[in-house]
Amino acid sequence: MSRSSIEEVSESGAFARTPSKFRNFVSQDPNSPFPAESGRYHLYIAYGCPWACRCLSYLRIKGLDKVISFTVVKSKWENTKENDEHIGWVFPSSDDEEPGAEPDPINGAKTVLWDKKLNTIVNNESSEIIRMLNSEFNNLAENAALDLYPPHLQSKIDEVNEWIYEGINNGVYRCGFAKKQAPYNEAIEKLYKALDRCEEILSKQRYICGNTLTEADIRLFVTLIRFDEVYAVHFKCNKRLIREYPNLLNYTKDIFQIPDMSSTVNMDHIKRHYYGSHPSMDPFGIIPVGPNTDYSSPHDRSRFSS
Repeated sequence: MSRSSIEEVSESGAFARTPSKFRNFVSQDPNSPFPAESGRYHLYIAYGCPWACRCLSYLRIKGLDKVISFTVVKSKWENTKENDEHIGWVFPSSDDEEPGAEPDPINGAKTVLWDKKLNTIVNNESSEIIRMLNSEFNNLAENAALDLYPPHLQSKIDEVNEWIYEGINNGVYRCGFAKKQAPYNEAIEKLYKALDRCEEILSKQRYICGNTLTEADIRLFVTLIRFDEVYAVHFKCNKRLIREYPNLLNYTKDIFQIPDMSSTVNMDHIKRHYYGSHPSMDPFGIIPVGPNTDYSSPHDRSRFSS
């Protein structure tokens, strides 16, 4: 068994992500094994993890943070059990051990959607959790009218999600965790082809699927916000930075400035996680001091209709 995800590498030296194992679904149907109920579910998240922060973003912008509780893990991977070589997300032992992290009030669990009534994991696949949060809790959501996966755009969103995941979301990890030059070269080429494609699309419209905010934007944002601060250095994605793409930079600012989205970004946790959790890549855990891009500064995306 791998000690961590950094060891999920094929014989060719390419990073190969392990599929999520828990794939149950919360439903509006009251007869469902996992019906949507206020106070029943708990989300475990890590600010460093882009996949977890997809879910936190939905919790915030859909207005579900009073319906579904959540706990934040520590920023750096540590041994998850005594006398066990596996390293992963852990919880602090007290509220003041690490700012922004908090002890688990339920199980000492990892980042998943947890059912407090049945005491079981519901799901640990972020792409499925965000679909649940988008639609299945609308009778409880403060912002139920916000639909990030509207029927008329679903095929477009699915198509965009696929190439953004392959080239960008997972692409940065394929660059960073590659253990041979050939798979790194392949991943970096695919990454920048996808980023260039995004830049071109965003020169003509406000969001990645048109002039409407969708799921695809949240999925892209969580990678872009980490790019210059982490991936450019730690994952060797330095051919071109996001701040050198005018449309991508302003787009990232635009998403960051959506009400409650900035609360999902804790850059201290993000940098401490990546630079402190991969000792084979950064044995001394030195955290770069920059570039500290101000994503709250003005952007130009309002030139497009929303």
